[in-house]
Amino acid sequence: MKEIMKEFLQQENAIIVAVCTKKTDNIERKTDEIKRLSFSAGLNVVGQFYQIIKDYNKSTVIGSGKVAEIKEYINSCPEIIDVVIVDYPLSGSQMKNLSNEFGVKVLDRVGLIIDIFARGARSKEAKLQVKLAQDLYVLPRLSQMQGTSGRYGSAGVGMRGPGETKLELNRRVLEKEIESLKSQIEKIKQQRQSTRKERLNSSLPKIALVGYTNSGKSSLLNTLVKENIYADDKYFATLDTTSRKLFLGDNQYAIITDTVGFISDLPHQLVDAFSSTLEEAVDADLLLHVVDASLQQNIDGIKEYQLNMQITNKLLNELGATQNRIVVLNKCDKLEKPHVLQENEVLISAKTKRGLTDLVNAIKTKLDL
Repeated sequence: MKEIMKEFLQQENAIIVAVCTKKTDNIERKTDEIKRLSFSAGLNVVGQFYQIIKDYNKSTVIGSGKVAEIKEYINSCPEIIDVVIVDYPLSGSQMKNLSNEFGVKVLDRVGLIIDIFARGARSKEAKLQVKLAQDLYVLPRLSQMQGTSGRYGSAGVGMRGPGETKLELNRRVLEKEIESLKSQIEKIKQQRQSTRKERLNSSLPKIALVGYTNSGKSSLLNTLVKENIYADDKYFATLDTTSRKLFLGDNQYAIITDTVGFISDLPHQLVDAFSSTLEEAVDADLLLHVVDASLQQNIDGIKEYQLNMQITNKLLNELGATQNRIVVLNKCDKLEKPHVLQENEVLISAKTKRGLTDLVNAIKTKLDL
C-alpha cells in the first residue's frame, strides 16, 4: 500500500540527524539549519534526531543505539522514508554502512548543500562549477556508492543537477571528466577576468552584497535598483553573480553586485568551485554585510544573527576582503523590540523599504562621495 501511495507523491520524505561534536554546537540551531537546508532541497522532513558525540563511531559516526532507534522509526513510520540526511561529513564507507542499516538512501551535509547548488545553478559557468563539485564529492566515495546504487537510483536529492551524477561511471572516466570541467571553467574564468578588468578600470565605485544565506541580499538588491531579480525564502536561492548600476543621487552611481550566501561549514568543494562569485567581494570598494536581524534567539550567550555575522566575517577575512564595510541589519519589520544601533550599522527592511535613505547616505559617506 505504501508503494502505491508513493507513486502519487513527488516530494521525497526525509529524516534529519543533527550531530554535535563541539562544546559550542547548539542542538536547536544545528537541527533548524539542517531542516532549512532540507527544505531548500525540496525535501519533506517527517522525522528528526540528534546525537551529541564525544568519540564518534568510525563505521557509522552515530552510535549503534541511535542507529537502531532511527531504523525502528523508519520501519514503523506510516510515511515512506526516501532518504536520511546526516548533518556531518560522511566517508563513502560510512554512507554505505548507514544505508545498509536503514535500507534507504543516506546523504551527508556536504552532499545536501551540493544538491541545493545544483538546483539553483542557472548560468553556464555555475552549472559547470556544480558538476565539478559533484564529481569531486563522488570520486572518493565511488566504490561505496556503487555498492548502494539500487537504493540511490538515478533521481532525487543528491542525484540531480546540471550533470545528473551517474554512479555507473568508473574512476577513470570520472577523473577524465573532472579534468575537462576544470579546463572549461578555466577558459570561462579567463574571459570573466577580462570583463572584470574593464569593470575595475571604470571610475564607478564597486559595492558587493555579502552575508549569511537567506539574509535578504537579493531582495535588497531588487529594492535598491528597482528590479525583479530572482529571490526566494530558501538557502542559496541565488548562486550566479548579479551586477547592476546603483543610483546614489546627485548624478552619482556605483556598481553593486550580489554574491553567493555564506553558511557554517561550507563544503570546501564549493568554496573552491564558487571562488568566482566571491572574487567580487575581494575586489569591492565597499561591502554591505547584510544580516537577518530578526534572528534574535539566544544561542549560548549570543544572538543567532550575531553568530551568523561572526561566521561571515571569518570567511571574508580569510578571503582578504576589504574592511570597508557597512553592517545592514535587514528585516527590521519583524523585530518586536527596538534595536540599539552600534557604530557602522544601519537598520533597514528591504521588504517595506524602511531605512533605505539612511543606507544610501551611509554608502556615500563610506565611498567619500
